[in-house]
Amino acid sequence: MTTDTLVLGAGIVGVSAALHLQERGQSVAIIDRSAPGEGASFGNAGLLERSSVIPYAIPRDLRTLLNFATNRAAAVHYDPAFLPRIAPWLIGYWKASHPDRLRTIARELLPLIEACLDEHDRLVQAAGLSHLVRREGWVEIVRSEAGLAEAGQRSQDLRRDFGLASDVLDGAALSRLEPSLKAAAIGGIHWRDPFTVTDPSALTKGYAAYFESKGGTIYCETIRSLTRQANGWRVTTDRGQHEAANVVVALGAHSGALLAAQGYNVPLVGKRGYHLHFRPEAGAMLNHAVLDEEVGYVLAPMAAGIRLTTGVELAAPTAPVNRIQMDRAERRAHEIFPLGNPVEEKPWLGLRPATPDMKPVIGPAPNHRGLWFAFGHAHHGLTLGPATGRLLAEMMTGEKPFADPTPFDIRRLM
Repeated sequence: MTTDTLVLGAGIVGVSAALHLQERGQSVAIIDRSAPGEGASFGNAGLLERSSVIPYAIPRDLRTLLNFATNRAAAVHYDPAFLPRIAPWLIGYWKASHPDRLRTIARELLPLIEACLDEHDRLVQAAGLSHLVRREGWVEIVRSEAGLAEAGQRSQDLRRDFGLASDVLDGAALSRLEPSLKAAAIGGIHWRDPFTVTDPSALTKGYAAYFESKGGTIYCETIRSLTRQANGWRVTTDRGQHEAANVVVALGAHSGALLAAQGYNVPLVGKRGYHLHFRPEAGAMLNHAVLDEEVGYVLAPMAAGIRLTTGVELAAPTAPVNRIQMDRAERRAHEIFPLGNPVEEKPWLGLRPATPDMKPVIGPAPNHRGLWFAFGHAHHGLTLGPATGRLLAEMMTGEKPFADPTPFDIRRLM
């Protein structure tokens, strides 16, 4: 075998894993049906989210739940016919969202979150991609004095418990930071730790190009099957076969289908999400990514324009594009910022791979030597890609892992 490891998946997680393995002396090839950075890594708010130490859980307050249940919210939309198909996943998600369990999950994820900026920064510098990254944080806006008080208390708690850097902004301070925001935004929180990316797909492509420059190979092929061999694994694609001692499955929301054939029935759901770029009205400018937590969308300044990203849609992965969430978010976003005409004709749609306990799957297959997993990062794939790649590579090469890998073992879900 001429390749030590085949990485299946050319998103940020797969490319990061390939780079870390390559750095440790392995020969590595990546296989994906699409070019690097064309899946979920393409469509997100571009946040390297050091400040999101608490996962996106199901809310427990009755008012929010009723708002979601009516299916009229911008933050969450669902196809009623799809919910029975994911009922076990939803039940697990609800249980994991209990405040006590959520605190435990947050602590388990924390080492990856704490490492995310350093791991990205190292790759950004090595690959010459500094022009894509801004280091000025992002802004959470609020629409009421009560909302500002609540957000201020939450930011104070996170500063105390996790050492995060943030500033509470009244209306005047918010206007100084973002002069083009409208009066509906009466204040906010400036989360100062995170980095932001002006083109997430270009970042992943840049990492992939760096991987290739160091001798790595990327095959743009459709994976048909994964077969265990006497000394490793064979991956059959639409263009041929590839063999290696090790295989890393990093196919995001598509990982489950491939692994089911190996006997691993992973409770993995693709949370659908949309984005659409807009031109700002003449003279308007957005300096930071802005989260409207109350409504459930992000406005992010990108190379292609102001990117409006939606919350979560629960529907079949192959269901047609549904503009209802984007239309709702756009209407409310106009209250905050002077958006002009859209850049594209229709929104982009992608799948965020989510487990019921909001943690990724990272580590070895329990029943198959040489089979490794790196998927299920939900909303934090872009953030945690390089940290995941490091943790996985350390495990695969026998180094001491920088973080405890136990919470990410697939056996917790089986």
